[in-house]
Amino acid sequence: MTATAPDTRALHLPAGSAAAGDYALEVTPESAGWGHSGLRVLELPPGGTHTLHTGEDEVVVVPLSGGLVVSCDGEILTLAGRPDVFAGPTDFAYLPREATAQLSSERGGRFALCSARAGRRLPVRYGPAAGVPVELRGAGACSRQVNNFATAGVFEADAVIACEVITPGGNWSSYPPHKHDETSDAESELEEIYYFEVAPGPQGQPGLAYHRVYGTPERPIDVLAEVRDRDVVLVPHGWHGPSIAAPGHDLYYLNVMAGPGPERAWRIVDDPEHAWVRGTWAQQDVDPRLPLHSPTARPDQNGATRP
Repeated sequence: MTATAPDTRALHLPAGSAAAGDYALEVTPESAGWGHSGLRVLELPPGGTHTLHTGEDEVVVVPLSGGLVVSCDGEILTLAGRPDVFAGPTDFAYLPREATAQLSSERGGRFALCSARAGRRLPVRYGPAAGVPVELRGAGACSRQVNNFATAGVFEADAVIACEVITPGGNWSSYPPHKHDETSDAESELEEIYYFEVAPGPQGQPGLAYHRVYGTPERPIDVLAEVRDRDVVLVPHGWHGPSIAAPGHDLYYLNVMAGPGPERAWRIVDDPEHAWVRGTWAQQDVDPRLPLHSPTARPDQNGATRP
């Protein structure tokens, strides 16, 4: 019996198509048809407020533009935020499951709520921007910048793994194609959400990018999406990459991952047909446009094993 690939239309969500209630974007395990990862984007006007009930999820609040105050479990966390996603890492807030939080923004802004179904209830915490490890990954036309604000081994959480990737215009990232859909010593099973923002041209021209997801005969999946500003691509399984930034338009994406395994880990395997490209990076320089607004960035010392 031949397996059936998921409907591409359910995996590429153009900006606005997954809006719900107070959210400009709402992806839940139920809406995605999986079990663990979620993402909401909340847009607040100046002076706006929002009450968030976390329910079964732990949530990482990440300012995309603007700042806010988060009140939860008797803690008041003031997030300075940033003008936009290309302005460097931001501070963030961690909220536990079964909590109620008040979010308020004096000047307004746009805020990502990265979530995962959680078993443990951890404390409310503040993550400073200065503490976010910034990594320069790849080289040459595969150069990109990774803000590892909530990855495993960097920030404690029960299940959620999240990071930001900045790709200069004309470069490829999430390359070579890789996957993390099985549990093994080399791989961890993780559902993944890609949320994109695309920098406009010099006169405000809208930008674009491309993203690829493909599978195997046993587990088919086939996505080749032209992504625009604030689009989302869901990766339930399969090889994913590249994410291609069009020349003249820097590309940002926020990755949110979680899975069923008891270990919170991000282990990947490369598509064997493309893994050789990692071996070329040692002979190339990192793109001189990087880091973007992040003077503390450092080259990745483990490029052979990182996506």
